[in-house]
Amino acid sequence: MKKTITLLVFLIAVALQLQAQSKQPKQLGLPGDNLNLYAALKVFQESKTLEDFEKAINDPEQKINNLDLDGDDQIDYINVVDKVKDDVHSITLRVNINSKEQQDIAVLVVTKESNNQVYIQVVGDEDLYGKDYIIEPNYAKEGTPNPGFRSDFDDEYIPAERRVVSYVEVASWPIVQYIYVPTYRPWISIWGWNRYPGWWRPWRPYSWHWYYGYHYNFINIYFGNYSRSSFYRNKHWYNWNYGNNGWRSRSVVYINRYQQGFYRNTYSRPQSLQEGYRVSRDRVPMNMRPVAVPSTRPNYNDQRPTTRPNLSDRDRPYSRPEVNNRPSRPIQETRPQTRPTPEVRPAGRDRVERPSTSPAGRERQRPEARPSPPNQTNRPVARPNPPQRTAPEARPSNNGRGNRNGTGTTRNND
Repeated sequence: MKKTITLLVFLIAVALQLQAQSKQPKQLGLPGDNLNLYAALKVFQESKTLEDFEKAINDPEQKINNLDLDGDDQIDYINVVDKVKDDVHSITLRVNINSKEQQDIAVLVVTKESNNQVYIQVVGDEDLYGKDYIIEPNYAKEGTPNPGFRSDFDDEYIPAERRVVSYVEVASWPIVQYIYVPTYRPWISIWGWNRYPGWWRPWRPYSWHWYYGYHYNFINIYFGNYSRSSFYRNKHWYNWNYGNNGWRSRSVVYINRYQQGFYRNTYSRPQSLQEGYRVSRDRVPMNMRPVAVPSTRPNYNDQRPTTRPNLSDRDRPYSRPEVNNRPSRPIQETRPQTRPTPEVRPAGRDRVERPSTSPAGRERQRPEARPSPPNQTNRPVARPNPPQRTAPEARPSNNGRGNRNGTGTTRNND
């Protein structure tokens, strides 16, 4: 019976824990958490040119870019580069880590079919988002997206009704029409390492919880128009980007920092979630705001990176020698203070008091350890002195034998 009750209590505790985790903010646990690709696709749809798009994702008022990949505690400028092949535009978001290295963030793949239908996908780079992280519009032919790919925000707040679009509608986006003009020349950003536009000023990155709280107010817009996908619509693009001699750029500096887990510091302020939520609350129309308030408890189980960091680098702040953490022992002279020494023992005991080990105690107890003089009565005498004996005079002469010194009477021989 006891085992049954214990098992029942355990199952209830597990159920409560799973229920609590379902209401916590969700994240990939990867550096890509600090660039919301739903927001990037929304800005892309609203832009007219790639130059406008680059400015929008770096605009501090939009608060889309929250990346600090080089670790200088300043937001990195994202530049945009377009590569065209077979009517396929590979629009790459890229960060200059230093003067020689670049790191790709994500790629917007825009493909135009022979019947003038256009579809678009945003593919997060595997170093920042993991493998096959794809965001796309809610296409009419696809119906309801696979719920297994809805893991960015809490599923219970995803709007029940989604706005679906056709390939023709995507072709009418202003920026799509711009890149398919016959006179279009592929856009390559002129900005890079230590070359930034005059309007741009770097700022200190926000914590992930603040960033999550800010974009939480837009989730009805994000999930009402876009969703996760499980496959690449252009079957050739993956090899073009990730294959040998592909278009992809990777930075050794960033990879080392990623493997050592430096990006995890961005999850250190869960209390800032409500602050970010309040900042963007008035920027969303009333009818598009989420009803529920985001939870303030982070899901720490989702913060582990896919690649296990170096144990030596992860544990370095806690690898101090153990001996330095132990309290020092008290010195020898202070030990008797915790154990009082009695000054006077009860009468009737002939046991001599043990002197103290400290120099001060030896000085105090030295006079008491000496035997008391005969005329002092403050200390009982252990053994009384025996009376003086007068053996030669007190012993009777039994046999006439003289005493030991020969002065006694002689023996009578009669």
